Amino acid sequence: MADSLLGPGASATVSVPIISLDVTMRRYISKAAAKSQVEFDYDGPSMKTSVPGPRSQELTKQLGDIQNVGAVNFFCNYEESRGNYLVDVDNNRMLDIYTQISSIPIGYNHPALLKLMANPNHLSTLVNRPALGILPPENFPDKLTESLLSVAPSGMTRVQTMACGSCSNENAYKAMFIWYRNKERGHSTPSGDDLSTCMINQAPGCPDLSILSFMGAFHGRTLGCLATTHSKAIHKLDVPSFDWPIAPFPRLQYPLEEFTKENTQEEAHCLEEVEDLIVKWRQKGKPVAGIVIEPIQAEGGDNHASPDFFRSLRNIARKHGCAFHVDEVQTGGGSTGKFWAHEHWGMDDPADIVSFSKKLLTGGYFHKDELQADQPYRIFNTWMGDPSKNLLLAEVLNVIRRENLLEEVTRSGKALLNGLYALQAQYPGMLSRARGQGTFCAIDICDDATRNSILLKARDKGVLLGGCGDRSIRFRPALVFKEYHVHLFLNIFNDVLNQHK
Repeated sequence: MADSLLGPGASATVSVPIISLDVTMRRYISKAAAKSQVEFDYDGPSMKTSVPGPRSQELTKQLGDIQNVGAVNFFCNYEESRGNYLVDVDNNRMLDIYTQISSIPIGYNHPALLKLMANPNHLSTLVNRPALGILPPENFPDKLTESLLSVAPSGMTRVQTMACGSCSNENAYKAMFIWYRNKERGHSTPSGDDLSTCMINQAPGCPDLSILSFMGAFHGRTLGCLATTHSKAIHKLDVPSFDWPIAPFPRLQYPLEEFTKENTQEEAHCLEEVEDLIVKWRQKGKPVAGIVIEPIQAEGGDNHASPDFFRSLRNIARKHGCAFHVDEVQTGGGSTGKFWAHEHWGMDDPADIVSFSKKLLTGGYFHKDELQADQPYRIFNTWMGDPSKNLLLAEVLNVIRRENLLEEVTRSGKALLNGLYALQAQYPGMLSRARGQGTFCAIDICDDATRNSILLKARDKGVLLGGCGDRSIRFRPALVFKEYHVHLFLNIFNDVLNQHK
């Protein structure tokens, strides 16, 4: 395991230093001098106060007079944040392995993005936000081609921009419903009855269609998305919802190589349940127009399934005439080692719709030609995205290519996962089920209370992490998170775990 880790200060352009692991797992030992690999990075965490510090507490009280602040962790100084490090208003500097819920692609204040924003030719893009559906700017087609279409999923040449993940999924659902009804009618012209009944929320104009989702899924907090979100009760409580089918998502046993038979049976059972639900809902008069799924269930606990599972699910959607929607809001953008997590499935035709947001800085969805809205204003809102975010995204993609960041993610992810395996072996009563693709990793803690205590102690030692599911810790670093940073993190994390023994 240790031979796969680069030590502090190791560069991808020099030979790998010899690293050994001491018998108590207290430290990773490297003969290389400590030095950051990211030019605009700091050299490590620096903690001045506990978190939240006095200034953060003062600001939280101030904001509390205006809004609910129950979810606020602390206030940040974004001007002083750099690379993989987030600085708070009390001048605490933390290694950020959560990155604004997985939404910072190339670190804080990347020089390439600062240079882009300093260009006076971009001022009009920044100060004028158009209603893109009716009055797009002259360069909008070129900018979409340069940014989003340059990373389009296999088989897709169309993209609809939106503002965030929830509204991306919400409008993708609408696109699936519109497509399904046009398919049922055999044409796109609604009847007079369709037009009159939709105005009073009745069929046939408002058809009783459904979308199949999976237990543990998170697809957003808007009304339609909430009907397909099943990760935490607090998201859904008191909000009316739709009677839509919910299939079980595979609960794999780890280590995977020791439970091949059991996991294959589990996935087969879940696929069988999907087909049963599609048939059942059709018989109920609520046919399934689409299936929505995350390549890795993130908020729900970093739940994985095999490529075979997703390939079979894609075939089930085809068999039953359902659209297949892959939600890449959290997994898209490179953190799994490929730009899209669904690329790990090895399919030429992986989906009908792929939604995105977070690391892509804007929201939206790619789609097949047949899911194009058939009339204006059907998929529409005032802004439908933001050209300034496409401008930033084009430069982010340039940096990813220029610096070979997907290859870096693969290397760093291997080091991170190997380190988690080692810690799991060292603390078997506390840690289990280390898993991940690229740096999109997670590990389970023995219980929720211990998980939350570990998150807080790690934060006070200068490492920001996030929880997910019932008792998991998820790792969501930026794409500029190097093996050096993995090394730094593992040392600190081990110290925190050692305090809990």
